[in-house]
Amino acid sequence: MKVLVIGGGAREHALCRSLSLDPDVTALYCAPGNAGIAEVAELHPVDILDGDAVARLATDLGAELVVVGPEAPLVAGVADAVRAAGIPCFGPSGEAALLEGSKAFAKDVMAGAGVPTARSYICTTPAEIDEALDAFGAPYVVKDDGLAAGKGVVVTEDVETARAHALACDRVVIEEFLDGPEVSLFAITDGTTVLPLRPAQDFKRALDDDEGPNTGGMGAYSPLPWADPKLVDEVLESVLQPTVDELRRRGTPFSGLLYAGLAITSRGVRVIEFNARFGDPETQVVLARLRTPLAGVLLASANGTLDELPPLNWSDEAAVTVVIASHNYPGTPRTGDPIEGLDDVAAQDAPHAYVLHAGTRKEGDTVVSAGGRVLSVTATGENLAAARERAYTAAARIRLDGSQFRTDIARKAAEA
Repeated sequence: MKVLVIGGGAREHALCRSLSLDPDVTALYCAPGNAGIAEVAELHPVDILDGDAVARLATDLGAELVVVGPEAPLVAGVADAVRAAGIPCFGPSGEAALLEGSKAFAKDVMAGAGVPTARSYICTTPAEIDEALDAFGAPYVVKDDGLAAGKGVVVTEDVETARAHALACDRVVIEEFLDGPEVSLFAITDGTTVLPLRPAQDFKRALDDDEGPNTGGMGAYSPLPWADPKLVDEVLESVLQPTVDELRRRGTPFSGLLYAGLAITSRGVRVIEFNARFGDPETQVVLARLRTPLAGVLLASANGTLDELPPLNWSDEAAVTVVIASHNYPGTPRTGDPIEGLDDVAAQDAPHAYVLHAGTRKEGDTVVSAGGRVLSVTATGENLAAARERAYTAAARIRLDGSQFRTDIARKAAEA
């Protein structure tokens, strides 16, 4: 099978790494990719928001499966264009991807499906915003209705901060604060069958002890030793399957990756948000534990044959990812700084630890930073403590001027 992956971040590097290890994958392409992905896939330039351009590239390459990584091209209908060209595509249609593209649409789907979530108001005027903030009180949860690259949510005790964020959005969802730990659960679906993966937890705040501003994610780990063993089955029954059934009932079947961001509250599981693609950095740890070859599973989703697959095979090992971010992230990041130490990790820490590239590019023979989140250092081990130690040992070898990373990823779970 020839596979083309669309995107250029650490999520796509994780996907490409898994696909490169799949014996059924005879050729692997990525567009546009990054400096790390270039080591496992052939890179091609493309405007990832241009469905016709992506479909042409896939046709020219003879791709037999296209995997769309990021949310923006999915919402833009890129998967539709690829399918219209007769090529199987892993990723929802533009209509179904509105589950991530519009928080208001997601709330409407959840209401129709009877999925438990936070009470909320959808606001478009200053008066509606003030009324909603007053109704819920602190802590305030304010979400941009549209795509915001993981940075559209503000959770704050300060009403003026909440109001300022709300006023900066065209349409905003203001909702009640959900207590309890958060869990990310991915499921692969073909629009009918839903195949949940293993849960993970990510760390959104920029600084240790969950301080600082929200980011796209500073690290993740899996498994979750503190979670109820029945959690996945419960979420499949109460959240994932009803959502997929509801979208099919509406005539917008969802095939691809359905990502449920969950809060395990004192009143039970509640959905914080849905995403329509693999999450970053959770993908890095979930795929590190998946033993079943990936390409066949993604193709079965694209072809509507997930019900024919045997159960997925998982490693008992734990996985931890630590994100190395550039100077000033999540503000305006500094780019163009040389990255050193990548060869040291490959020589001294492989195969238990490895580096997945997020925002990188090549300048001659030098790899330089090209984004806010630059690298995901991922490691596996017999338990979280071992995986964590390996991840931080490897991260310490990376030299990037002004870079930052959290030092507490998976610490509480490893010590529990």
